[in-house]
Amino acid sequence: MPLLRVKSVSKYFGGLAAISDLTMHVDEGEIVGLIGPNGAGKTTLFNVIAGVYKPTHGQVMYKGEDITDLRPDQTCNKGIGRTFQGSVILKEYSVLLNVMVGCYVRSQIGFLGSLFGTPITNRRQQAITSQAMEKLKLMGIDHVANQLAMNLPHGHQRKLGVTIALATNPELLLLDEPVTGMNPRETADMMAIINRLRDELGITVLLVEHDMKVVMGLCNRIVVLDFGHKIADGTPQEISSNEQVIEAYLGGKEDFT
Repeated sequence: MPLLRVKSVSKYFGGLAAISDLTMHVDEGEIVGLIGPNGAGKTTLFNVIAGVYKPTHGQVMYKGEDITDLRPDQTCNKGIGRTFQGSVILKEYSVLLNVMVGCYVRSQIGFLGSLFGTPITNRRQQAITSQAMEKLKLMGIDHVANQLAMNLPHGHQRKLGVTIALATNPELLLLDEPVTGMNPRETADMMAIINRLRDELGITVLLVEHDMKVVMGLCNRIVVLDFGHKIADGTPQEISSNEQVIEAYLGGKEDFT
C-alpha cells in the first residue's frame, strides 16, 4: 500500500481547472519529484495534500486513510510536513524560536501553554528546546540558533524552512522548491541533507523543484504535470527521454542531465 495516494483529484478555481483528474502515489521511502512548467498545478497539489485546499473531486489517502477533508493542522498531526516556496518564518524572532514553534505543533502543550511556567510545562519546554537544537544541528545551522531569522543569508533561510517542517516530526515531507536561489555549493549541501532525511530518518519526500539537475540527481521517480494533467510518471532515465515531457516542460529538445 502506498504511503500517499492521490485518487482522481480535480481542483477548480471558478471555471479554471488547476488540477484535472490526477492520480498518483508515493511509496514509503521514496524521493519523488513533481515537475512541470509554471502554472502546471504543482503547488495546488501540495495545498490539496496538506489540507489547505479541498479538492473539487477525488480523494487523498494517507496510510490507507482518507484525509481529503482534514485541515492543515490535522494533516500535520497525521505526519505530513511541508515547506513553502517562500521561507515562511517569524523573521523578527530567533532561529531557535522558529523551530520551537514547529515542535509545539505536535507536542502535548501548545505554544501559548508554554508561556505558563508550571513545572510540567517547564520540563516539556526544555525537551522541546533540545529537540529544536537537534533539528538545527541536523541541518547544519545550529551555530546561528540565537540569530534573528531575518538576518540569515538566503541559503540558511531555506534550510530554516526545512528545519521548521522537520520539527513537526513528519513521515512524509513536502518540499516546495527547496534549492531556489541557492548557489551550487548550497544546492549540493541541500541535496545531501535530503538524502540523509530519507536514508537515516526514514522520511519519505515529495518535492517540487525547477532545477532539473537536482531532480534527476535526487529522485527515485518523477511525476510530470502540464496544465493540471499528469503526462508522465517514471524513473529519471525514462522522464529525460520522454518527448512529450521535453516538449511540454521545455518547449523542445533539451538536456535534462
